[in-house]
Amino acid sequence: MDVKKRLKGKKVLIVDDEKDILDQLMEILAMCSVDKASTFEDAKELLETNFYHIAVLDIMGVHGYELLEIANKKNVPALMLTAHALSKKNLKKSFKKGASYYVPKDEMSKVDVFLADILEAREKDKNVVIKWYERLSGFCERRFGPDWRDDEPEFWDHLLKY
Repeated sequence: MDVKKRLKGKKVLIVDDEKDILDQLMEILAMCSVDKASTFEDAKELLETNFYHIAVLDIMGVHGYELLEIANKKNVPALMLTAHALSKKNLKKSFKKGASYYVPKDEMSKVDVFLADILEAREKDKNVVIKWYERLSGFCERRFGPDWRDDEPEFWDHLLKY
């Protein structure tokens, strides 16, 4: 998959309360048409009044889960990006609430690849969580331990169905 080609010209909303994170995301997503917001209010207004192919939402500081609800209503797939809400609980909550991807800020440098995964899965009507699992289950293992899925196997088995 040619990531730059898949993302070229796509309308992307990025939301984070940290300016340096927004700047890094703008640089990584230079091939896209990007709007950015650093507050919940600004992000909400942008989401409600503009079309986006995809959104990158921080969880903490900008009410990311509330923004995810709005994105879902507008049929905008969302990638949840987090540092402070990096937990099994928030990982599960993100997917339960309809996020397409859950990414620790440690992996932010690959956000273009993750967004391309989401768009490709939507185009081909595939389960994007399978691609997320391929790319980030190793991180989850290192962060949460090798048995990170064992407390809720039914949830993960259902989520990872082809």
